[in-house]
This record gives sequence, structure tokens and C-alpha cells, in this order.
Amino acid sequence: MLVSEFHYDLPTESIAQQPLADRAESRLQHLVRANAGHGSGGWQDRRFREFPELLRQDDLLVLNNTRVFPARLYGYRSGKKAQVVGPQNARARDFLRGRVEVLLTRQIAEDPNEWECLVKPGRKIGVGEELYFGAQAVSDVEVRRPELEAEVMERGSFGERRIRFAPVNDFFGVVERIGNVPLPPYIRRDESDGLLLGVSGGSEPDKERYQTVYAQARGSVAAPTAGLHFTTEILERIRERGIEIVEVTLHVGLGTFQPVRVEKVEEHKLHREWYEIPAKTAAAINAAKAEGRRVVAVGTTTVRTLEFAAQRARERGAVSGVKAGQGEADIFIYPGYRFQVVDALLTNFHLPQSTLLMLVCALGGKDFVMQAYRHAVDAGYRFYSYGDCMLVE
Repeated sequence: MLVSEFHYDLPTESIAQQPLADRAESRLQHLVRANAGHGSGGWQDRRFREFPELLRQDDLLVLNNTRVFPARLYGYRSGKKAQVVGPQNARARDFLRGRVEVLLTRQIAEDPNEWECLVKPGRKIGVGEELYFGAQAVSDVEVRRPELEAEVMERGSFGERRIRFAPVNDFFGVVERIGNVPLPPYIRRDESDGLLLGVSGGSEPDKERYQTVYAQARGSVAAPTAGLHFTTEILERIRERGIEIVEVTLHVGLGTFQPVRVEKVEEHKLHREWYEIPAKTAAAINAAKAEGRRVVAVGTTTVRTLEFAAQRARERGAVSGVKAGQGEADIFIYPGYRFQVVDALLTNFHLPQSTLLMLVCALGGKDFVMQAYRHAVDAGYRFYSYGDCMLVE
């Protein structure tokens, strides 16, 4: 299967640059598959505010409660093992020229001080270099001591690195203070910001808006965007209808947004992303499947979590269902995949030739979903992270 089969044309003006003031006022394209017991299938143009009534009363709704942290760090590179920067350093002026940008993508479970990341400039930053974050120029000859220091441990392709931070008290507290919200590259807020890694700088309001209302577990570098449409009112309406809601956690990392650089879909490999399924969620999912009820996933991250867990359970001898626990998911879902858990999906519109679009096509049918995308473009839907959404059932 060729990656080019998942291409569609999108005018630049269709890419949402700002979120709507009312989350639930987003448009919703409702897709009903022909094989879902509804005749020939088709789609309708709706509003997300209608979503609670589109669910069945015996549905199980699964959310990803991950929380985005400001994972985009600006700093300076030392070159080869320079001395620690401090007051009255005569090399301050030269030091401040070595600007570097780092996007943290995955914390290493075996050593919490180590992270996989993307760096810029990728070609120049080698193993053994030291990176400083939160350093500030006091004068031409003085630089305030940095708040975070890291050493490059491994070098990968396409700007990927593994770095190790020197231990500090409350690492995430420091990152929350000096980091930036890593909005996707198609959201252009400040052209003077450099866009070194192809991600734009989020504003202070983005720290709240680029977050689901049910976000809890900190660890994502990007939002599970299908969840951005929910409000507390919408969630309450769903519960009032007697629909059960449970949560999983998948920390969005490089596996979600890395570009596909091969021609054939089957040759692409996904990076691993940390996930956790609580015992309550696993029990609810297994009960729903046993009773023939639908599992409705909010977002492609939720789909990957559930399907990877089901795959791992089968590998360990289970006949069906998922087991509670945590791990690292790297499942790549594209047309031809047979879903074990997920029956319906709420999702945003995704980039052409992306793994996320391939996943949606796997559930809804490639030709059907691509036709629906073309309709969405013609009908003026707003695309991508701050855009509108689609319900596939």
C-alpha cells in the first residue's frame, strides 16, 4: 500500500489557527459505515454539541486523560565539554550565540533523567555536548547559571537525540516555568520565533486551551485533540443518558506526529509511547465486549492504547479483551487491520499521508474516509488540532 494513496489537497485557509471560544461549538462530520448495519452508509454535517445524543445508551466511552506539558525548551549548547556557565564567565558572549531548541518527546522509564527528544540544529549537536536551559545574559561577560543542564548521550536520525538531565528538585516544575507549549507546525503564531523545529510557540492562553478539560496525567508533548471539544456540560449530558465513561492514559510523543518518510505504508515504524490502563477501565471494556456493547474511543491515541493492549493480551494467551497495566505502545494501524476492541471513533481531521489518517481509514474504510475528507474540505470544515471533528461508526 502506497503512502500517496492517503493524500488529499487542503487549502491553507482551512487550517484552524485559533480555537473556538466555545469548545462544543465545533462542527462534527458524522460518518456511518455501510457495514455498520445502516444500509449503504453515508455522512451528515452536525455540531459537536449533538454528540451525546449520537451515542447509544449502552455505549462505553473511553477518554485519554493525558496532560500536555510545555515540552519545548530553548537553550544554548556548549560545544565540546565547556565549563559550567556561571557569573563572570568571559565566554558568555560566545556562549549565547549557540542557541539550541529541544522538544522533549519521551521520558525513559529506566532512567527518569533521560529523555528522547528532537534537537535543532540537528547536524551540529553531537554526543557529549552539554545543553543549558533557563540561562540568561546579565551582561556581555556574565550569564546567569542555567536552571537545567543536560548532556547528549546518543544520536539518532532526523534530529533525534537521547539526553540526560542533571538531577534537580522538581524537574517538571522547572519545565513548567521555562518551557513553551509545543503547538504543531501548521499553527503560525509568531514568525519571528524562529520555528526551529517546525513547532510554533504557544501563548499563555494555549497552556489552558491546548488541554482537555479532563486532563490529569502529565506527560504529553501534544494534546489528544479529539478531546478538546468536550466541556464539563457535555460530559454531564453523556452521564445523564446513563452512558459509562472510563479513562486510559497515553502520553503523546513522537509516535503520534512523526512524518512518514517511506513510500510503502508497511515499511513505516512507529516510536513507542507510554500508556496505562487502570483496572476499572479494563474491567469495563471486557464487560462491554462480552455483552456486545460498543466501545467508543475518543481520539486515535485511545484507539492505539486499547488495540495494543488487546494485542499484548493475545500474545500472552488471552482469548480476548484487555488487561490492566502499563507499558509502551508502538502499534501501527492501517487499512487491513482487524480491530479487537474499538467499534466507533471520535477524531479530529488529520494531515495528508499521516499515520493518524491511516488509522481512521482502517476503521472507516479508505475510500469512504477519503471521500468524506474531500467533502469536509469543500464544506469548509476547520482542520487539524484546533479544528472540527469526525465521528466514525
